[in-house]
Amino acid sequence: MADHVDRVLEQWAVQRPDLDVSTMAVLGRLKRLSRLVDVETGRTFNAHGLDPASFDVLATLRRSAAPHRLTPAELMRSSMVTSGAITQRLDRLEARGLVSRRPSASDGRSVVVELTDEGRALVDETLPDHLATSEGLLSALTAEEREALAAGLRKLLESLGGGMS
Repeated sequence: MADHVDRVLEQWAVQRPDLDVSTMAVLGRLKRLSRLVDVETGRTFNAHGLDPASFDVLATLRRSAAPHRLTPAELMRSSMVTSGAITQRLDRLEARGLVSRRPSASDGRSVVVELTDEGRALVDETLPDHLATSEGLLSALTAEEREALAAGLRKLLESLGGGMS
């Protein structure tokens, strides 16, 4: 069954048969998928009073070792949030009582961010719904297809310097 991207490729084949537009088959679908994933996961996070970046910060703290505490720099490296967004996110999350910031015990010049009990409860409540949304988004693929897709995407990300190991 043809999709929107197939129709775009067919149009280019007619208009510019001299060009290889096959990369659009992958990148066009990735772009369309990204938008769909953002909408669906956004709905899930919104149902819990969160946005994707706030969930990512809270989840990054939650998956770190107890007591679920990181410096802002560690948060930036471990999450999908840019350095410019960390302070803004932390301000909002702290105002809601989901994280706390305080001077580091080992270095009084730096700050540590810790997940509060309320923040932990919210992540623990949201995560199963997020995983159910993710499962629904990938339900058309078999386990083997998911593994192959994940491996291919990992290889692509690493080749572009986005693997962030």
